[in-house]
Amino acid sequence: MSEGAYQYLWDSSHVTLQELLDQEQPLLQPAPSQERQSFQYRLSLLYLYYLALLRRFDTLYDQMVQPQKRRLLRRLLDSVAGRVLELKEELVRVDLCEYHYPDRVLQDRQLTPAELEVPIPKYFQQEQSGVLHERGLLLEEILCRTEPVTFQESVPEMSRTEAIILLQTAERARQGRIRANFLRELHREEERDRKMKESGRPKLNQDQAAITIQKVWKGYLQKKHTQQDRQKEMEFIGMLPSPGQGEDSGILFKASIREGARRLLQKEKEEEFQLATVKTQNYLKETEGPYLKEKIQEQIRQWFIECHTLTGRFPDFPEESLGGSHLIFSDKTPEEVQMELEMQVQESKRKDQDKKEKEKTGKGVRQLLDVWARRAEADTMLKVLPSRSIPLISAGHEEYTNVWKNRPDNTYPSQSFDPEALRAQKRKEMEQEIRVQVDELMRQELKTLRLAVDREEDRPFKANPKKKNEKKAGRKKEKDLTPDRSMSSLFEELVVYGFLKKSETVALRDFVGDYLYLGSTLSLANKLPMPSLFDIRQNVALYGVLRLGSPDIHAMAPLIRSILLVGPSGMGKKMLVNAVCTETGANLFDLSPANLKDKYRGKTGVQMIVHMVFKVARLLQPSVIWIGNAEKNFYKKVPKEEEEMDPKRIRKDLTKALQLLGPGDRVMLIGTTDRPQLAEMKGLCRTYERILFMPRPDYASRYVLWKHMLEAQGAKVTQSLDLSALAMVSNGYTPGHILQAIRWVLTERRIMQLSKRPLVASEFLTHLAQLEPVHREEEESLKDWYFRTPLGMSRMKLEKEQDAKGAKLAKEKRKQK
Repeated sequence: MSEGAYQYLWDSSHVTLQELLDQEQPLLQPAPSQERQSFQYRLSLLYLYYLALLRRFDTLYDQMVQPQKRRLLRRLLDSVAGRVLELKEELVRVDLCEYHYPDRVLQDRQLTPAELEVPIPKYFQQEQSGVLHERGLLLEEILCRTEPVTFQESVPEMSRTEAIILLQTAERARQGRIRANFLRELHREEERDRKMKESGRPKLNQDQAAITIQKVWKGYLQKKHTQQDRQKEMEFIGMLPSPGQGEDSGILFKASIREGARRLLQKEKEEEFQLATVKTQNYLKETEGPYLKEKIQEQIRQWFIECHTLTGRFPDFPEESLGGSHLIFSDKTPEEVQMELEMQVQESKRKDQDKKEKEKTGKGVRQLLDVWARRAEADTMLKVLPSRSIPLISAGHEEYTNVWKNRPDNTYPSQSFDPEALRAQKRKEMEQEIRVQVDELMRQELKTLRLAVDREEDRPFKANPKKKNEKKAGRKKEKDLTPDRSMSSLFEELVVYGFLKKSETVALRDFVGDYLYLGSTLSLANKLPMPSLFDIRQNVALYGVLRLGSPDIHAMAPLIRSILLVGPSGMGKKMLVNAVCTETGANLFDLSPANLKDKYRGKTGVQMIVHMVFKVARLLQPSVIWIGNAEKNFYKKVPKEEEEMDPKRIRKDLTKALQLLGPGDRVMLIGTTDRPQLAEMKGLCRTYERILFMPRPDYASRYVLWKHMLEAQGAKVTQSLDLSALAMVSNGYTPGHILQAIRWVLTERRIMQLSKRPLVASEFLTHLAQLEPVHREEEESLKDWYFRTPLGMSRMKLEKEQDAKGAKLAKEKRKQK
């Protein structure tokens, strides 16, 4: 695509964005609970459109070259991502469920389930490539210093003679196997010849032999023609890839090369823009800076004189936190500015008095107020909460409309920066910087004027006296247990003891699965649908990847500190943890009970390791703290074989450390468990804010899994392999089971034979039979546990209320008849 095509995509995106901003206002109005379905429909529609916008802005930011446009696109991209996460939170609050099935929206708008795919911005990895490379080198250096000792201890020494004897034994065994196979084939041929001699060979004349050959040949040709016709029919109905797929891959390869070239051009234009920024800034400071400084001083002096003439005394100078002298010249008269300052002082005093009166009231009044607040919140439940992202989106859209919308494409054909816009931006920044310096000088001059003219001492301006109370009421600061240690020493200690690990490189898209197409149908039949692997991947992308990938998105999105992945063994929970680290470039810390065994003993030791992990995690953001077998930290009763390990010792310190994480800390705790029934529900749900249930894959997901995993192992899926039968037979098996069966079948020798002997479904049945599937009783036990969680109980309560209303309406209809 050319720059003009990307510009057209940008223009059309802002048309859609304007429509979405117009749709935001009606959602702020409260709706009755009877309109839950229509409210959910509007939310889902808005969510889908913002996802499409996020996908567009990601493409534009990745490929547009002009530096100033890319800065605006970056702000729009982050703010739209923040709005997507806010809408996800609203959907959870309305549906009382982590998974949503907008089938009606997709059908009405003629969209495919692919529109639900959460796009991961490409700059997450591209902008951190240098940091990740340095971190990888540091990890390798530390591990190289610790690995040789274990390597020498684990590998036994062997003399030269012993090594030669071992090689000779292996070679003789190999030759023996080859000789045995040769003799076996020889015996088979002799046995075949003997049987043919005993039964007697049929004698055919020349015509009979020709007819027999013709039959075989015509049968072969007909079979070949039938296969070709079937191939064409399957390609026509879209069940098989067309033969032009190789050409498409070539086109995609060329497109990827062009995209890479545009990224290189982006770097060149960015360097030019940085140099021009420095030159412009220096030029404006030298030429316009002194004149601007004198102009601001004269304006402030004139304001002093006008206020003294009108009121008889000099005014109070606004504090820097209120805007300083900028507040004076924001199209207001001196009297209006003076009145505004006095009103702010009176308002702050009134709030302090109200606060003192509230503190004097009894606990009964407070409880009554809490009840009223809960009732008011319940009455306005179907209402979108105020957004942090919408003002930023509106500001970005307004900047596009004022600056970039009506600009002709041929103004800067080489995608260079706009010098006029650059000068205007730097002029504003210079004015703010000079204004701060001038304000300090004019405050001193105001003191002198008061003493010289009115003989009045300086009166300090107290516009916001409650700042101290606000600081006290803020979150507590964590006591630093390692104030004298450097970050590098803490990092090395965590690596040496195995708490900081190198995550496996896994893309989130490798966690494959299909969409649940019967979600709405099951809901209408009063059956709660279970999430598919597609839904799980989407939630991990929303809760983990988008929040950790960017500090701006993290600041706008609703704060989520921890998630818990619950599902049978082999569902890919650890794979998702590694995928979050790969997509965001996050560090992986392991605080699993098994990893804590025999390390940092005692109460002080636990406090120290938790403090070190969270301290390094905050300093090296983004970070993921993983706890495998998370149920062990909250055991109802510790098993005897695990009493020595003491898995519950980290529980209190972990909860305290999580509470200290704020909006600026891109640190997330991810727990994984397959036996949550063993844990205390209250403690587990208090620590993990989001619980994602992972049931066995359904038929559609199993079909996609078989195809994806076979191709990943180097096998080509042909018509001889019935994937539908494999998906049906593997009901109850997890992705881990399927992968293990594939690896058992696809040995190196079998892969070499694929061209002569294609795969068939029966080859996998023997190996699947050797594995233990997830039985229905085990999954039902996990479901029962999930429905006892706070969100699960709320969902079940809503289902009962809806069933009761439906039964009541049906009863009234019967009476009317």
